Amino acid sequence: MSDLKSRPNHVLEDPSAKAIARVYVQAFLDAAETSGAEDPLSEMREFAKVLDSEPAFADLLFSELMGYDEKIGIIDRVVKPRASEFFTNFLYTLAKHERLNLYPLIVSLCERESEFRKGQRQVTVRSASKLSDEQLQRIKDRLQAALSIEPLLVPEVDENLIGGLVIQVGDTVYDGSLRTRLSDMKLKLRERYLHEIQSGRDRFGHSEGN
Repeated sequence: MSDLKSRPNHVLEDPSAKAIARVYVQAFLDAAETSGAEDPLSEMREFAKVLDSEPAFADLLFSELMGYDEKIGIIDRVVKPRASEFFTNFLYTLAKHERLNLYPLIVSLCERESEFRKGQRQVTVRSASKLSDEQLQRIKDRLQAALSIEPLLVPEVDENLIGGLVIQVGDTVYDGSLRTRLSDMKLKLRERYLHEIQSGRDRFGHSEGN
């Protein structure tokens, strides 16, 4: 869904839009649990794929120039015959409150909230080269023991790291890369040399004063 997410950047980056989207996310998941809807997120993802592959259709549905009745008509013709009543009603609600443009953001937040409710968290693992399944499993086991969550690993390769790992859980980054360790060492050595030079100057100045 990279194209879908990249198009309405002004919405995705707007804190107030995120706050509004979270209200619909909570309502969607709460209603899904109450109604016993079967895998409601699968329909949400599938419709996101449709919007992603048909940008003209997405623009039409998200447009502020199109009225409520017209959008309901589109949902009736395109979505209703192919989706559950639960998901169709959710789109009706978004259309009624003029929030269909938040749909990409709602999908993204819904994925994260659903994982959170299941005790899961996405964890990005960046390494200098591709990690084996065995290495990833060891990382997963250690994270699960340390964080008391079920980590959903998202491995990424970053050749600039040289070696080591950078692990990101939400907004928290654990940087154990060789590049960072070398940078830290260089900084500490520089601070040490500056301190020694300053100390030498202080001693020299003190002896001159005597």
